[in-house]
Amino acid sequence: MRQVVIYPGENGYWIAECPSLPGCISQAETKQELVSNIKEAIEGYIIALEEDGLPVPDEHFEALVLVV
Repeated sequence: MRQVVIYPGENGYWIAECPSLPGCISQAETKQELVSNIKEAIEGYIIALEEDGLPVPDEHFEALVLVV
């Protein structure tokens, strides 16, 4: 299970980032497509770490939403 942050990009696409996996980012035209894309990106990221013998970072959930 991984925390994912999504937000609209400048080009009309949606962007998703997985903070616990630095550089694990994806984009898509719709939120539905974005969910599929980021799941695939996370899976690929973890597989690459394991293949390289590198540790997979733990996930620590903590969220804070601020209205400014």
